[in-house]
Amino acid sequence: MLNRLLPAVAMVLCLFVPASRAHAQEPIQPILQEQSELILESSRRTIQPAIDAIAASGLPEAREVLATWAARDMWQRVEDGLFFRAERNEDRSYTLHDFDTGESFGPYDKDALEQVKPNSGIRALIGSALVRYQLSDPDPAIRAEALDNLDRNGEASHMEPLAASIDGETDPELKARKERLLTLLTIRFAKDKALRIAAIESLAGDLDVAVRATLNPLVATTLGAGTALPEGRNIARELRPGTDALPRVEAYELLVAEGLAPKLVTSDALRGMLAEHIVDGAVAGVPLESLSDPAARREAFAGLVEAGLVEAASTEADIDASLAAHVFYETYAEPDAEVTEAAEEALSSIDLKVGVNQFFDLGLDALSLGSIYFLAAIGLAITFGVMGVINMAHGEFIMMGAYTGYVLQQVIPDYTVSILLAIPVAFAVTFAAGVAMERLVIRWLYSRPLETLLATFGVSIALQQLAKNIFGTQARPLTSPDWLNGSWVVNDIVGISYIRIAIFVLALIFLGLFLFMMKKTRLGLETRAVTQNPKMAASMGINPDRVNMLTFGLGSGIAGIAGVAIGLYAQVTSEIGQQYIVQSFMTVVVGGVGNIWGTLLGATMIGFLQKGIEWFNPSNTLAAQTYMIVFIIIFIQFRPRGIIALKGRAAGD
Repeated sequence: MLNRLLPAVAMVLCLFVPASRAHAQEPIQPILQEQSELILESSRRTIQPAIDAIAASGLPEAREVLATWAARDMWQRVEDGLFFRAERNEDRSYTLHDFDTGESFGPYDKDALEQVKPNSGIRALIGSALVRYQLSDPDPAIRAEALDNLDRNGEASHMEPLAASIDGETDPELKARKERLLTLLTIRFAKDKALRIAAIESLAGDLDVAVRATLNPLVATTLGAGTALPEGRNIARELRPGTDALPRVEAYELLVAEGLAPKLVTSDALRGMLAEHIVDGAVAGVPLESLSDPAARREAFAGLVEAGLVEAASTEADIDASLAAHVFYETYAEPDAEVTEAAEEALSSIDLKVGVNQFFDLGLDALSLGSIYFLAAIGLAITFGVMGVINMAHGEFIMMGAYTGYVLQQVIPDYTVSILLAIPVAFAVTFAAGVAMERLVIRWLYSRPLETLLATFGVSIALQQLAKNIFGTQARPLTSPDWLNGSWVVNDIVGISYIRIAIFVLALIFLGLFLFMMKKTRLGLETRAVTQNPKMAASMGINPDRVNMLTFGLGSGIAGIAGVAIGLYAQVTSEIGQQYIVQSFMTVVVGGVGNIWGTLLGATMIGFLQKGIEWFNPSNTLAAQTYMIVFIIIFIQFRPRGIIALKGRAAGD
């Protein structure tokens, strides 16, 4: 469709291109003299005639004049008022260059010249005028800059040079931009209705923001009122007063604004009018002490109207009569009905596609959030799900991993190397801390869950305070490498940051490693045996204490790696782990205690649930988390063992 549209647009525009440039050999200085007053003393609102006069002259010097003007290199010689391009010399004098002949004059002292200093607004308008020359410039950067100017300040006059520059464009990307801009300008400015409709239809379903910005003004409406529908106007719809689309009060206020009905007298306005006409302690014969009664105020106002001191106010009957005597309607800003119909159809197609892409983007956000929760909960799935230990210090192992990454970046300035090294180092540090905690605290409390909760909560507070003493209370940066900066952008709606993608991939990697360890290694076999029946496992020669120690250390180590990943996009503070401890427990419980697949499903469900709730109430994420917790409480009532229930010691507990 677009390939057929563009030649037609170019053909129509060629009809308006002059066959020759009149006065092509005339100098440009007379034009500058005619516009001298505007050039020297003007603003963005008044300068356009001068710019148009130079640009429309067709003279080859016009481009140089505009470029020199925009660069603030145009000066006026005081003695004769002529304009030149000035070049500063080493001795602070100036050499002047004639725009027409190129002849040089000078040197001149600065006192003999006056610099033309266009402000930013005028320079933007000059840039728009320069577009016609820049579109065919040999330098691709200048052509790209011209297209940027057209994006911001495109006008009808730009269509002809833009269309003429397309065939000779050698850069495929710039050519595509030119064709797209020509289509957008055709929609806005073309006089041929068929061309505009064809251009609109060619963009149906296009998600570019610029497309919607071009189409929306075509379907913008203005509310109006009159005794009859106006002739020759593009009527969008007729409205009835008293409906949701047009409340009764708003309808009457519109009549007042249009001069079709007298003003309403509000309570405040009534009090003001009565106060202005107090005479001898009364208003129109009504004593002041009686005016606290609404009926007395109406009586006093009626007396003022009868005396001709104020205008009569509309009664309810008057309002109803005025509304019944007039029609209310909305008119399109675009006068052509066929164009607005095509624009509405295109926008409907775009809205449908926007909705689909928003759903897809929401799904990506939900998967991303779910992967973060899963990565944070893997370690807890081992310590709580497999071992049955309620570890309230799990968030602090996440914090330790994040701070480990920060410390390594202080030692190793290469962010790529430091982040890659931080993963095994954070695992080692938190693994060792987990083993120490299990040996010193947890091992004595395996069959006492309440004491375990209290003990690990105390350890959590101690670790937070220790982190504050070492690193302070301010957030520390954990900087991502350059290759993780930016986002993967599908279109103007769908996009996800590379850091989130990296966390998603890391979560999948650890899912695979966990499954491999549990299914293919001796530690995994022993862990499963101790989980299902610790006494029978001990009778088979397995040391439950050693398995519990290594398993707790493994869960803590994975939490440390999660801390490195989370620290790449969250602020690294002593409380970073507390932001994920609740979601981690919910993930494990909802998914099914002790089952990694359940943890995966739980993290996914919670991620989609939270993002879904946030979509309905995007301004209040705290409310979304509250609703999510309520939903999970209800869910657990029906599935107390989670999505995938575990058989064995954890299930029995």
